[in-house]
Amino acid sequence: QVHLVESGGGLVQRGGSLRLSCVASGRAIRDHSMAWFRQVPGKERHVVAAISESGRSLYYADSVKGRFRISRDIVKNSVDLQMNALEPEDTAVYYCAMTQVSIFSGNYDSLETYHDWGQGTRVTVAP
Repeated sequence: QVHLVESGGGLVQRGGSLRLSCVASGRAIRDHSMAWFRQVPGKERHVVAAISESGRSLYYADSVKGRFRISRDIVKNSVDLQMNALEPEDTAVYYCAMTQVSIFSGNYDSLETYHDWGQGTRVTVAP
């Protein structure tokens, strides 16, 4: 059984940066597609970024393109999300997700694509 643990969240000022990390145990991320989602209380969970099982395909929500970067470390079995130029609108709980499904432009942003989830890490961006 896979276990995903996120870390790196916190409080940051507008324009600042944070780096989130998701460490997986129980499965190798090299065999899985991974993603970061975020959710504001009372609203739906939305994809932020995703990386295919090959690591060659990266996907981003329009709202974070050019500011966020997803990457993975096969040795550490982790996937990171580097977040720059943070805005108050980025305030949310960020979740790591994993799937054995091959992701592509038509499915990377769907909650149903992903089968395993972490508990989330909270990011707050002060104005």
